[in-house]
Amino acid sequence: MASFDRIDRISQEAQKAIDAIIRDELNDPRIGGTWSIVRCEVTRDLRYCKVRISILESDRRKGMMEALTRAAGFVRRELGRRIDLRYVPEILFELDTNIEYAAKINQILKEQEGHGDAGDN
Repeated sequence: MASFDRIDRISQEAQKAIDAIIRDELNDPRIGGTWSIVRCEVTRDLRYCKVRISILESDRRKGMMEALTRAAGFVRRELGRRIDLRYVPEILFELDTNIEYAAKINQILKEQEGHGDAGDN
């Protein structure tokens, strides 16, 4: 159980550090707009770190994911400088569309609510 707590702490620290690295250190013009790191998951063996990132502007997603994938080595090196670990995990960026999906469902529910009120009168 203690090892899971340690992995969770490392994942949280990695998320904070990677967010700062992307915002402050990467100068690629494809990186920008409205985005956020939804979750970082470091594997139990500390070999990999999945970074789930949400990008709200659909037209920027492809370019930003390409830029992040190309910068993964740099991000890993910077992460190693900021967090004291024996082995720095390989960074894997994944697009997360859950926020967009939730917003779409919310919109559908609001539309259904509006149509339901008209039928009640």
